[in-house]
Amino acid sequence: MTAPALTAGPARRTSTVMVATAFAAAAVASLMGGMLALWLDFRAKAPTRIASDGVSIIKDWLKEDIAIPEVAATTMMFTFVVVCVMAQWAVYAGRRNDKSHTTLALAVTLFTGLALLNVQVALWMQIDIVLRDDAYQTMFYTITGMMFAIIASAVVYSLVAMFRVLAGRTGDRDVLAGHALYWYATFGIFTAVWFVVYVQK
Repeated sequence: MTAPALTAGPARRTSTVMVATAFAAAAVASLMGGMLALWLDFRAKAPTRIASDGVSIIKDWLKEDIAIPEVAATTMMFTFVVVCVMAQWAVYAGRRNDKSHTTLALAVTLFTGLALLNVQVALWMQIDIVLRDDAYQTMFYTITGMMFAIIASAVVYSLVAMFRVLAGRTGDRDVLAGHALYWYATFGIFTAVWFVVYVQK
């Protein structure tokens, strides 16, 4: 007596959205990693000089009259936590086909992302330095400007995901999961920028 042959289970579908999002997140992370490596290299090779006391050595990298708005930068860090929680809430609600909560979570994510962009602009206005004055200023605006663009791309992702949910595609879990993944990656990238640029300077 032979046992009946087992039928094959359903084929596992590879999420194109998740794969594309992962590649995009890896790409922007690699780009920012290279820029931060250049920042550290420029800082390490900055010229040094003897201080007025004749003993201390001063590295000509960050000018004494430039004050980094650490409060604004740290506020962005805590705001990212809210964004990631809201993005994950959208995934949770989407799995349960809860359109109202999914839309609300995405809307909060979207507007909190816009708040992050607003804080970055306010930070630029507070620091008030010239773009091409020296290496520090040029690198500062280059890295923070790229971070601004990455956050803006995440906000666009939130907008697209929200419109898809409003159009009735609440069960489109791949988009919601990819959206959360991209925000997590953006948070990780900003954490590196915050530590290197705003904390270590």
